[in-house]
Amino acid sequence: MNVSHASVHPVEDAPTTEGGNAPRVRMKDLQGMPGTPVGLALRVSQFVFAAAALVVMASTSDFPSVTAFCYLVAAAGLQCVWSLSLAIVDMYALLVRRSLQNHRVVSFFTVGDGMTSTLTFAAACASAGITVLIDNDLGSCAHNHCAQFETATAMAFITWFTSLPSFLLNFWSLASR
Repeated sequence: MNVSHASVHPVEDAPTTEGGNAPRVRMKDLQGMPGTPVGLALRVSQFVFAAAALVVMASTSDFPSVTAFCYLVAAAGLQCVWSLSLAIVDMYALLVRRSLQNHRVVSFFTVGDGMTSTLTFAAACASAGITVLIDNDLGSCAHNHCAQFETATAMAFITWFTSLPSFLLNFWSLASR
């Protein structure tokens, strides 16, 4: 049986029962949570799709003229930085066989995932609205980069679909304490 400590600890720590205090039982690491292989895969996929959205949108010459597209670039850039940094933390935890089930760490991951996934979803929705406006309502897709706008918006939605499980698993872990 593993016990919880105030800091990141090795997974194979034996419980200590000294001092008369009963050890707290540590919850099992669910796949998809920080420090697990599926969690690392989610972080890498978040980074890849956010980077794709960022690159595709930034490759168009007229994206700065629309505020929603600028917002998508900013949100995708933030998601790239967040996902890459947490992927590095996950890789480190897997390499040294450490568990990341610390209340402060999980709280930090939960707040960050919640903020970045909300920003990414809002940016994707705003960009989708503008793309529909340009294509269907104005009918000026021939004069714009509609295919690139649609691709970047789709990549932003896929980024949100991969960041939502990370947020929900972290939030569930935090709420179950």
